[in-house]
Amino acid sequence: MQLSPSRSAALPAPPPPPGSAERSGGGSGGTGFRPEIQGLRAVAVVLVAAYHIWLGRVSGGVDVFLLLTGFLITGSLLRTVERRGRIGFAAFWARLVERLFPAAAAALGGILVASFLFLPSTAWRETISGVAASALYVENWHLALNSVDYLAQNSGAGPVQHFWSLSVQGQFYLLWPVLITAVAALARAAGQPLRRVAAAALALVFAASLAYSVAATAADQPWAYFDTGARLWELALGGLLALALPHLRLHRLLRILLGWAGLAALVVCGLLVQVSALFPGYVALWPTLAAGAVIIAGSTGSPLAADRLLNLRAVHYIGDHAYALYLWHWPVLICYLEVTDRTQPSITGGCLVLALSMALAVATRWVTENGVDAFTRTRTGSVWSLSVGAAFIVPVLAAAGVWSGHISHQQREQELAARSADYPGAAALDAPAAAEPAEGGRVPVYPAPASAAEDMPASYTDGCNQGTREGEVLTCVYGPDDYERTIALVGASHAAHWLPALREIAAEKGWRIVNIIKGSCLFTGAEQLRGGEVYHSCTRWNAGVMPELAELRPDAVFTTATRTNLDAGSGPVGETVVDGYVQRWRELDGMGIDVIAVRDTPRLDFSAPDCLAENSPGDCVGRPQPSMARTSPLERIEGVPGNVAFLDLTDKLCRGERCPSVIGNVLVYWDRAHITATYMRTLAPILRNRIEAATDL
Repeated sequence: MQLSPSRSAALPAPPPPPGSAERSGGGSGGTGFRPEIQGLRAVAVVLVAAYHIWLGRVSGGVDVFLLLTGFLITGSLLRTVERRGRIGFAAFWARLVERLFPAAAAALGGILVASFLFLPSTAWRETISGVAASALYVENWHLALNSVDYLAQNSGAGPVQHFWSLSVQGQFYLLWPVLITAVAALARAAGQPLRRVAAAALALVFAASLAYSVAATAADQPWAYFDTGARLWELALGGLLALALPHLRLHRLLRILLGWAGLAALVVCGLLVQVSALFPGYVALWPTLAAGAVIIAGSTGSPLAADRLLNLRAVHYIGDHAYALYLWHWPVLICYLEVTDRTQPSITGGCLVLALSMALAVATRWVTENGVDAFTRTRTGSVWSLSVGAAFIVPVLAAAGVWSGHISHQQREQELAARSADYPGAAALDAPAAAEPAEGGRVPVYPAPASAAEDMPASYTDGCNQGTREGEVLTCVYGPDDYERTIALVGASHAAHWLPALREIAAEKGWRIVNIIKGSCLFTGAEQLRGGEVYHSCTRWNAGVMPELAELRPDAVFTTATRTNLDAGSGPVGETVVDGYVQRWRELDGMGIDVIAVRDTPRLDFSAPDCLAENSPGDCVGRPQPSMARTSPLERIEGVPGNVAFLDLTDKLCRGERCPSVIGNVLVYWDRAHITATYMRTLAPILRNRIEAATDL
């Protein structure tokens, strides 16, 4: 099961923690309990779940929860300073740990169990790392790093990705008491009212964070979506609302209109705005201001007002369980889609997902409040509260660590076994009985599907490939100091996956390999697109590559000669010679540098590891078309300079119309399009012979 990138990249934020203070003004401006906030929680979490389950979209509920968190926590901290003169950091954080950790740990533990039972082994590694990141409140940064990784674009949505926003809130809980304490100290030193100085500080945070959010969203929206700095303005806006609310005295009719307008705007936000692709820049003002309007409207007492709906007992019941419902709805949905092999639930299936999620939410709240709270009621103090939180979260971390260690142990055992003659890889295609070893079956496939994503060129784990955000040229050298020749490997990821084979050849022939790779960036002077927009960092990188090569003066540049493609959104489907390739080769010819241009590799229309996790190798066979041309474009390229030698190893990846996922018991692809390092190493002798036949190297 795979979810679209937009769906996997944009998940909701949790409601504020249960038990948060909700005193910040009754009506539109007085003080007192605000029951409509509980109703607003319910609306937001229902929108989040319903949009995910039935519409496959994001609702904007994330922003409502962030606003509410800023609203409630800011008011609570300011009242604490006004009553006691200071904030007890240990007590504040300990209470949050005791409230948040039990329910979160229950969900994370359930996710580990459900992943083992229902998700393919290829999802286990990412689930484990996501659980650990979520338990440590850094899941948003974990996802941000993956969101800008070109090789992560084909990853499906995992069952813990919704914890990114809980991580943002956790970081907010660490920052805000420090900020309010600094504000209080400044107010005392300046002789100014606390709330006036707090308003100025929050306005500054709001303005700076919103400006950064707009810029970051325009420059790199997937990164900005998870960036805490790009989200702080929503929390600061909630704080400003808490400060302003007591001073607002609006006519009842205006408050009624505000309540309905805010509620309506919130409900339709996800339908009218592509939240996952546009947030969190200024467009996120829509749901935050809509929620703010509902809060300003307050409790009007009118039977015709929106707060009448928000204050219904059934709505408040959902609001009471909003935090737990948020925690459970996403993993339940992910497991349902995997088990049913669907991309979106039916009406009945969606109701089942929602009902099961609510049942788990009710059970979780009952255990954490009736069970944990009853047990801890007579035991008070920060140390005890922290101990309670640790008692829940530490076992989850331990379980994740044990599972990860077990997978690593199995991987090491298979690595030792893979050195035997049972894993010939590409050499099996030349065997007299090539059919059987070409599709495996006698021994386990290596690498195992669960660890296939780790079987990539060393340059990725070494940090030697430039990411998609940066435009500077990054070079790394592999090989001996007393080298005889230098080969520069230049291009995008489909050039990078030849590195393991080149390193095998280099070790034998005394070459050094200089890695000059950038994600999703082809080696050409022509302008390129990424995500439908001009890929500016690629343009900068390409401009810097030629001076680098002019200084390096390698004996040859190894790069791709064509580009295969199955994604209509990233260019023409099929195989093409990219604009600017020939021009680059001519520029290298003028420098006296030879070019080894290899035909691009075929792409599958399925993930090989995911297929093998649930099927036999014989069921996981692709075909060269439509990603490749039936006749090689290398035969039709015009104006090719004399320094270029073409290579085509398609016959070592496909036989006729069949492109197996497993050849010689070795897994060929670690995703849909990139060759595993292990299979590339089995290609090394063949690649060496063809390089020697085509060049003087």
